[in-house]
Amino acid sequence: KKKKKELRMASTSQPLRGKRACKKIFWAVFPHACFILSLVIYAFLGALMFSHIEGNRKVNLSEEYRNFLQKLWYISRNLTDNMTENEESFKKEIHTLLNTAKRDWFVNPKDIWNFFGSLFFCCTVFTTVGYGNTYPVTRTGKYLCMLYALFGIPLMFLVLTDMGDILATVLSKSYNEFRKLQSKLLAFKLCSGSTCNRGDRVLSKASANEPLNIVEMLKNQSAVKRKPVQYRNAEIFELLIARENECKKPSRSKSIERWSSCPELDRGKTMSRVIENFDKIGKELEKLDVPIVLMVLVIFVYISCAAAILPNWETSLDFQEAFYFCFITLTTIGFGDTQLEHPKFFLFFSLYIIIGMEIVFIAFKLGQDRLIVLYKKVISFCGEKKMPSKK
Repeated sequence: KKKKKELRMASTSQPLRGKRACKKIFWAVFPHACFILSLVIYAFLGALMFSHIEGNRKVNLSEEYRNFLQKLWYISRNLTDNMTENEESFKKEIHTLLNTAKRDWFVNPKDIWNFFGSLFFCCTVFTTVGYGNTYPVTRTGKYLCMLYALFGIPLMFLVLTDMGDILATVLSKSYNEFRKLQSKLLAFKLCSGSTCNRGDRVLSKASANEPLNIVEMLKNQSAVKRKPVQYRNAEIFELLIARENECKKPSRSKSIERWSSCPELDRGKTMSRVIENFDKIGKELEKLDVPIVLMVLVIFVYISCAAAILPNWETSLDFQEAFYFCFITLTTIGFGDTQLEHPKFFLFFSLYIIIGMEIVFIAFKLGQDRLIVLYKKVISFCGEKKMPSKK
């Protein structure tokens, strides 16, 4: 009877565990998905708004446009048949006149402010890129653009901070795993004989979260002392971390298992975890500590991949121009000197832009931390030099 009860409990507990795991994954992903979905909805609503306001505006022939046409007609009328004498003066007059021309005079608003063009404009607004080739002309459009940027830029920074935590976690774990692999390879080269096998048994127990014996630690101490100082310190550090994790590991009690029998408590616990996830935004980014050279290399590779793909639909750009355009975009400088012929294709790169801005933002953050450390060293060095020596 006991075995049957245990089997029944096990069969009913397995689907419950599966549901709990799905709930944990869902509520862990929920804050990140919520931010990204909010940004996407905000961009689509802005595209609909600007396409309706700027796309349906009436094109009025202003006095500036009429004066422009009058001057152009006057220059062409006074042009004599002998082009060799007046060619230079004609070029200068035409050049100065064309510099006063505005793009809105020759373009239909519906061609620029369609849905994809408006969506591209919204992305350049809340990412603070601002190329300058597309801008609102009407007074209502300008006021709404300021209001749209006022709420869109903080939302974009929130998405960048949230995505930065994920990227920082991936980078820090990858870098730590690489360092662990490097230390293991170094240990494999330096270590030989039974003394190291004894230490490996202790390390394997520590990695498996098994309780370590004081006798085994003392036996291993003599073997650790014979190893090089660098590897010995790393090994002791790993052992201390393993012991600390073992002590901090909460023991499963019956009070924890009672959550499944009380849905209200379970719901409250889930909500508190979600709120904790919101409170932890930006914490992983603050902890990130990887070499700045590695981040520069990641940025170079990341931009190079896009620069190799972009000329496939932007035929006017080569690799160097595309690399320059991607760098100016990801650093949010946005001069606007390089204009895209097919901006709707570039919208498919929106995820690329967000992740790229993340990488550049992390690189700037690491550079900022390094500069602060450098300033501290310089100030402390100058302070020590100026302080009088005690005799």
